[in-house]
Amino acid sequence: VQLQASGGGLAQAGGSLRLSCAASGVTFRRYTVAWFRQAPGKERMFVAAIKWNDNSRPYADSVKGRFTMSRDNAKNTVYLQMNELKPEDTAVYYCAADPSVINSALTSQTAYRTWGQGTLVTVSS
Repeated sequence: VQLQASGGGLAQAGGSLRLSCAASGVTFRRYTVAWFRQAPGKERMFVAAIKWNDNSRPYADSVKGRFTMSRDNAKNTVYLQMNELKPEDTAVYYCAADPSVINSALTSQTAYRTWGQGTLVTVSS
């Protein structure tokens, strides 16, 4: 499987961006997908995930109510809609996928074996 993240760019505080993560080479509907982000000088952190059967969509506390993750299996793509952006959302955003993630590991980087290349989101104040 290969993942291609896109949609990053520059936004003003309070604005919106939508990230996409397109998969190729697999039956994507069987994959659990997550977004992680890494801000400058910081560790990579969990943002959101969507279980392959869509029965779980955890979010990091810092993005709850502002970010929404969804998937379109027909297009082999997942999305991260980011609203009410804040300067602290500035980071490189990575999508990751795996077919065998249990619910208790949805927020763990080590649960995902396939990663996209990252897309940069910059939010200006």
